[in-house]
Amino acid sequence: MKAIVLIGMPGAGKSTVGVLLAKTLKRPFIDTDLVIQQRENRFLQEIIAAEGMEAFLDIEASAVSALALDGHVVATGGSVIYRESAMAHLRTHGITVFLSLPFAVIAHRIRNIATRGIAMRPGQTLRSLYNERQPLYERYADITIEWTAKSTLEQTVTRITKALT
Repeated sequence: MKAIVLIGMPGAGKSTVGVLLAKTLKRPFIDTDLVIQQRENRFLQEIIAAEGMEAFLDIEASAVSALALDGHVVATGGSVIYRESAMAHLRTHGITVFLSLPFAVIAHRIRNIATRGIAMRPGQTLRSLYNERQPLYERYADITIEWTAKSTLEQTVTRITKALT
């Protein structure tokens, strides 16, 4: 059984939606950010601060590429789309679902940008990060779910399950 892989910006709700989707579909759940933290024994922001963004992306790709995904719901880190090796693994073993939100919603949800563990270059803004990543999410998406500020978690899970059938 193929995995269901959630991709999208930080603040898009991948982890929250992923847990509910896994419960709804009676599947196991993996959050790749937590896998990285456990594997490295550090918070994401600590890894980025100590190693730099490119090294973090390599660590992320290595951790993601090592996962057995069959049948799981997988919430990925927003930066997973920067490494072809990670995306190839995810797409070989799963169906990628892009949780797409307008920038204004993402900006409203992300209050702790400096400490959240978001892989971004020094001086990069959230807006430029959003603009840079959107085409990559679209490129890798098998399914795109447009999520608005008014969508509930339950509505989003229902839309994903319908799109998968």
